[in-house]
Amino acid sequence: MKETIEEIHKQIDERKEELVELLKTLISFRTPAPPARNTEEAQQFVARFLSTKGFGIDKWDVYPGDPNVVGTLKGTNSEAYKSLIINGHMDVAEVTPDEKWESDPFTPIVKENAVIGRGAADMKGGLAGALFAIQLLHEAGIKLPGDLIVQSVIGEEVGEAGTLECCRRGYNADFALVADTSELHIQGQGGVITGWITLKSDQTFHDATRRQMIHAGGRLMGASAIEKMTKIIHGLQELERHWAVMKSYPGFPPGTTTINPAVIEGGRHAAFIADECRLWITVHFYPNETYESVAQEVEEFIGNIAKSDLWMQENPPRFEWGGTSMIEDRGEIFPSFEVDPHHAAVHALMDAHQTVFHEKPVLDVSPSVTDGGWLADAGIPTAIYGPGALRHAHAVNEQLDIDELVRYTKVMAAFIYNWTHQKKGER
Repeated sequence: MKETIEEIHKQIDERKEELVELLKTLISFRTPAPPARNTEEAQQFVARFLSTKGFGIDKWDVYPGDPNVVGTLKGTNSEAYKSLIINGHMDVAEVTPDEKWESDPFTPIVKENAVIGRGAADMKGGLAGALFAIQLLHEAGIKLPGDLIVQSVIGEEVGEAGTLECCRRGYNADFALVADTSELHIQGQGGVITGWITLKSDQTFHDATRRQMIHAGGRLMGASAIEKMTKIIHGLQELERHWAVMKSYPGFPPGTTTINPAVIEGGRHAAFIADECRLWITVHFYPNETYESVAQEVEEFIGNIAKSDLWMQENPPRFEWGGTSMIEDRGEIFPSFEVDPHHAAVHALMDAHQTVFHEKPVLDVSPSVTDGGWLADAGIPTAIYGPGALRHAHAVNEQLDIDELVRYTKVMAAFIYNWTHQKKGER
């Protein structure tokens, strides 16, 4: 085994230009989200790539023009050996016309030993490294005893959770590795949920009635929903400060559990007292919390504020949580998850990393979110491990260091081989 992996590592060094070209090819597919609905050609490329390596292909539209691709390479002894999911998203961050790139964001260039182009760090570099490792294992004639499943999904950048659709379709494994941006740290993550808080009155009032609502003797029970929403915003700030004092998690700065009042909408026009107001909030929470429990905390806290307000007693706030798309229904969920440092796959990944880098990898938590939460939510032990730095992700002149990509590909080749050669039941 050691000689086999050493030979593949040698091949990766000798053929790094092929690896770079593979990354450049992936970047050249224009897959920004938003606008999305543009991954068909890129996903066809991945499907063809995996098919020529012996994978069975499952390709289906999550949205028109945005298909998921799952390739499955059945192991020679699937019942006895461990299975692996490698997950990555094909969509990349949006690009606006006023951004000052050195070249077209989807015509990648190499400069100072880095590939520059949209998606280089987030996360076509991770996809390229995994795919090239698979290619070299295939070319070496290696038959993996355990199943290998590659998920190239859509929608991660806009909360459309192509990965969730894979889970709903029944894909499962003994371990899942998300090849997203992590600076080659092995990571879990906190979670994010968005929600809408709505105040809505059944009555409408002319603007000229405001004096009767706010001055003595007016005797009109009415209020501006916009003004009442400010009470809710102040309440959310109070809850946010309480969480900052009472909650913590190793690896996160204190106060990471934030509640962002991101968007507010309300009123009809200037001749009406605002009878409706909607607030869109983004809530960040720790890896040991669930989005259901956090949503419940917010609802209970704001519900108590509403009970102390005479108008909100009659017009209580309504809550809508999550959603399937930031584009379609303006909502999203990214579940949190913790990495088990004692899990056999985590040890196998650490060993592969240490073999390549000659030092132990960092185990920590991502300050961002990935689709890994959906895999973990489905009961699959999961970790994030990918090349690239968050300071480059989503940035103008997004880039990935070529040496980092080469080393990552070596780790992936060793990890895929080692994990799928481990017998079920072994720890």
